[in-house]
Amino acid sequence: MAEIGLGTLRHAACLIDDPEGVPYLSDGMDKILITGADGFIGSHLTEKAVRSGLSVRALVQYNCRNHWGWLEDLPQQFLNSVEVISGDLRDPFCMEKAMSGCQKVFHLGALIAIPYSYVAPHEYIATNVAGTLNVLEAARKAGVERFIHTSTSEVYGTAQYVPIDEKHPLQGQSPYSASKIAADKLAESFHLSFGLPVVTVRPFNTYGPRQSARAVIPTIVSQAFDNPEIRLGSLTPVRDLTFVEDTVNGFLLAAKASGGVGEVINLGVGSGVTVGDLANQILALMKMQKPIVQADERMRPEKSEVMRLVSDNSKARSLIGWAPQVTLEKGLSQTIDWISQHRSIYKSGLYNV
Repeated sequence: MAEIGLGTLRHAACLIDDPEGVPYLSDGMDKILITGADGFIGSHLTEKAVRSGLSVRALVQYNCRNHWGWLEDLPQQFLNSVEVISGDLRDPFCMEKAMSGCQKVFHLGALIAIPYSYVAPHEYIATNVAGTLNVLEAARKAGVERFIHTSTSEVYGTAQYVPIDEKHPLQGQSPYSASKIAADKLAESFHLSFGLPVVTVRPFNTYGPRQSARAVIPTIVSQAFDNPEIRLGSLTPVRDLTFVEDTVNGFLLAAKASGGVGEVINLGVGSGVTVGDLANQILALMKMQKPIVQADERMRPEKSEVMRLVSDNSKARSLIGWAPQVTLEKGLSQTIDWISQHRSIYKSGLYNV
């Protein structure tokens, strides 16, 4: 097991090394496991958890390059306080080792790109459903104190009424949303069947620095920098956009609030904007004028497109004391600034599924 930097960060290959051999970073402090720590929201959660004084074990997807995804973007001072382990949600033995000694779990690991779920639906079931089952079972065996499960507003499908509260019917309008509905229900079943202290947080459309080009805001910004026109899918869907800092704060509040166990909690701003208006707002902030084109290759199948998502966040306010703080204009400005400094990572001429 190789030590890195000051020796407080250790990278363990989950399939062969035992996390129990890694010393805790601070006695008497919650040891938390974050699955999907290498992803967009997961990396922000990891950074905020370290800032909050938590002892963090970060699970990243194994790869032969030993690359830690967006954790590589964190300042070294934060990485020096994180225990990074590589593994795969689909391996139950790996999940048991990753869970060892942890009091709280933030389960963010998942496949999330909707267009790719049309191409590889089996992979979404294997990761999002079977993988979640492995994490839940490992948490049950370990007797964790709190399990924060990550849902998505996509499980609601096109709104039957707005704002959408947690009682809204669930609709599997894509293989991705169907896999997340199944994962949500597995989490619910482990709470009801085994008493696992699960809190399900259901973020609406989170955006911000480090988001991949498969999402609409990085797509618009990167194309605005590099291309003569902005090519998008449907321009009429309405989305409730939440800055990643606010979403991460919701996760942390859900982990420590006395209320919320056994509940589903929306994390959304409570207002919506169409994709077309969003593109125009971003171009205005960038002081650019470019045509916005609805491209056929970027369109979802008609019955799979989710047309309207606007959250009711009153439950988050009352149960965990959460409320969004970052305005859309401020969040977009920060995102545009970050993308402008990382333009090389976005292939703006390609459609990223």
